Amino acid sequence: MHKFETICVVGLGYIGLPTAAVFAKSGVQVIGVDTNEKAVRTINSGKAHIVEVDLDGLLQGVVANGSLKAQTTPTEADAFIIAVPTPFKDGFSPDLSYVEAATRSIAPYVRNGNLIVLESTVPPGATDKMVAWLEEERPDLKGMCGRSYHAAHCPERVLPGRVLIELVQNDRIIGGITEECADRAEALYEIFVKGNCYRTNARTAEMAKLSENAFRDVNIAFANELSLIADKLDIDVWELISLANKHPRVNILQPGPGVGGHCIAVDPWFIVDAAPEQARLIRTSREVNDNKPAVVIEKVKRATNRFKEPTVACFGLAFKADIDDLRSSPALEITKRLAEELDCNLIAVEPNIDELPASLSDKGITLTTTEDAMETADILVLLVDHKPFKRIAPVKLAEKVVIDTRGIWR
Repeated sequence: MHKFETICVVGLGYIGLPTAAVFAKSGVQVIGVDTNEKAVRTINSGKAHIVEVDLDGLLQGVVANGSLKAQTTPTEADAFIIAVPTPFKDGFSPDLSYVEAATRSIAPYVRNGNLIVLESTVPPGATDKMVAWLEEERPDLKGMCGRSYHAAHCPERVLPGRVLIELVQNDRIIGGITEECADRAEALYEIFVKGNCYRTNARTAEMAKLSENAFRDVNIAFANELSLIADKLDIDVWELISLANKHPRVNILQPGPGVGGHCIAVDPWFIVDAAPEQARLIRTSREVNDNKPAVVIEKVKRATNRFKEPTVACFGLAFKADIDDLRSSPALEITKRLAEELDCNLIAVEPNIDELPASLSDKGITLTTTEDAMETADILVLLVDHKPFKRIAPVKLAEKVVIDTRGIWR
């Protein structure tokens, strides 16, 4: 079987860059491609433009020895991996424009025997569309998938903060357009994956990834709905869940200000879009979680009525604890909407970033430290349970009005 000596990874974000680095560490020559010129320059200097545990150290090594190089245009390779964003458009329909653009960009470089893998999380049928876009650009490859070239969907399933570990250790789903395509894709990932590779067809692989995230979303929605009911009935939801979880077969998750990130907050809508009449529970869960930020905002508004000119500090902007990723973050949305709807001094604390996104700074919000926020704020709104926030002494909290959406300042 043809060896993979060179791999071209298109999209050097939170999944593409670690994947490229792990392949490079495994002895494969990797060309990383991204349209962000600043990110390309940063990577070629041996540093990551994103925050991920141990990624800087790994990059420094593979860039220094020449195993990984970043650039803005694709090149010929034995395998192409597409790991670009897949947001949704108005009405929660999937936006595959980035996947299409990436596919068309590599089309001139595809050679006989090449493998094209779509890693981006996509709705069912997207890998078939990728093949169609490729063959539209390359009529000489029409109908030759599985023979002249190969295509597969192999979704990532990693946790931010543990990406480099889980890329290697976690099981992998290999969804080939044909059996021959699955053979080639499995051989690619066996270069570094120590977990099992489970083979299926591309459409089932697409749906498997969506189902994993929809499952988590439904369970989070149950916890968030319990928090709403507990507020209504004057019950401590954190104590409630702790007691319910004493049952040997119950494991209720913790509620929060909503659900964020590119996966759980987005992927269930891909299922709803594909089967709107059947995906009733999944749709309702999304609506429960999407409405949670509004509930938090109302709590903050009521708290500000106790002050003439209050200072409100929002603790945490990322979509989950101890990362810098603000994508689809309910904390970011809450902070932005508070700036729009409140007449007060609003400050933000996010220890994992150096500057605020324009969507916040343009509204007069300032980024400050935990210490300064504790000193100056009247109302503390805990939105993300970052480790530094857990270390704040209870005596300091006693002097403030506290709205804790994560239950760490109880």
